[in-house]
Amino acid sequence: MSEIVLVIGKIFLIVGLAFDLLGCIGLVRLPDVYNRLQASTKCVTLGTCFILFGTFLLSDFLWKSILAIVFIVMSSPTGAHAIAHAAHRSGIKLWEKSVVDKLKEDKK
Repeated sequence: MSEIVLVIGKIFLIVGLAFDLLGCIGLVRLPDVYNRLQASTKCVTLGTCFILFGTFLLSDFLWKSILAIVFIVMSSPTGAHAIAHAAHRSGIKLWEKSVVDKLKEDKK
């Protein structure tokens, strides 16, 4: 395997770890369930995909990594949407500084 592929794979791993770290910090620091879902869906999904792609490059093109990326990209937004919709239906309030509640407006 060429040296450039190894370097690119390591860069993908580092960037993925940074995104995952930011997503985990967002889960702890953000004020309500809706903002936390935003952090987990965007940062952690992208970070995990970067880590898996780095693994794909470093392990002589292991195709399981690509299949895992496809599964994560398809299932993570769907799961986050289902959790957010269930939270809204069960009456969990938005953060007091939230500006717009489009789902509440659409129900009217």
